Amino acid sequence: MKILYCYGKFKPELVKGYDLVVVEAAHFFPSNIRVLKANNKKVIAYISLGEVNRYAAHFEKLQQSTLGKNEIWDSYYLDIRKEQTQSTLLQLMKGLFDQGYDGLFLDNFDNFNQWGPQKAHKEAFIAFVKRIRETYPTKFLIQNAGIELVPQTYPWVDALAVESVVTDYDFKTKKYRLRAAKQYQSYREELLQLYAKYKLPTHLIEYAESSELKNHIAKELEDTPFDFFIGSISLQKLPQNTK
Repeated sequence: MKILYCYGKFKPELVKGYDLVVVEAAHFFPSNIRVLKANNKKVIAYISLGEVNRYAAHFEKLQQSTLGKNEIWDSYYLDIRKEQTQSTLLQLMKGLFDQGYDGLFLDNFDNFNQWGPQKAHKEAFIAFVKRIRETYPTKFLIQNAGIELVPQTYPWVDALAVESVVTDYDFKTKKYRLRAAKQYQSYREELLQLYAKYKLPTHLIEYAESSELKNHIAKELEDTPFDFFIGSISLQKLPQNTK
């Protein structure tokens, strides 16, 4: 499966032949989506389920449904228990589908796992994921991270995305690197066991710039059932190497 993840703005006519393309909808008009859909099988829009940025178009509607600030990303945690939060997000999703998107990349699942800042609202979050599926039964839904939740969420999503399994970007030195061997093998085995049990298609999003590192990633993953994507850490530009 040939996949593309890119949250930056690019010319739609440059992207062709992908099975699945994930984009940031704010950069594209419906006419752009039509071009992408004509040249690729599925076009998916990013959406955050756990947080909202104050510059987002729907921030005003959700401002009274926030629970504090994520200082790292300059965003606000959403109270997923509130009907106002859920109905606003569902309305936002409808708008994306009306523009022509085939599905959604659902972000922030890891916010609701046992280590996440919204862990106390895990059950409400899982119920909302189920509600999304029931509201849009034919749309393609991708769960981002939160692998601890897969035993409860797998019936409601079509695929799982996991970042940095082989690679481990160093944000302090701003260098691309491999994970420590033991750490990688443990992570890989966990994902393989999860896949064997739940049969949830899995996309690995890896970060590299050098040909040497890209080739190493491809070699490591060639014997796995996972589809993978290799790009720069910002995901703002089109990648040079995909499977």
